Amino acid sequence: MTRTVATMLAWALAAGLIVGCSRSKEDLIEKSRDAGTRAELEKALGKPSDITKLGPIEQWTYKAANGSVVFLIVGDKVTLQAAGPDEKKDQK
Repeated sequence: MTRTVATMLAWALAAGLIVGCSRSKEDLIEKSRDAGTRAELEKALGKPSDITKLGPIEQWTYKAANGSVVFLIVGDKVTLQAAGPDEKKDQK
């Protein structure tokens, strides 16, 4: 791969990360409104920023510009969502 192509790919990846973090909690909640299954949620919002698993229960966290949105998934069903401030900012 040439240096120019590698540089362009790096910039594209960085731009994608910035755009992903610029979404608001309200935007994430609105886009996920009709998602009832894990597949529908992933289709609506993409891969989560973090996944925590405990048996058949998964907690999917999506980072937003103004905090985060958390979905609780049991089996294949999205059962709960919560939005809150960014935890790292609260610890300061």
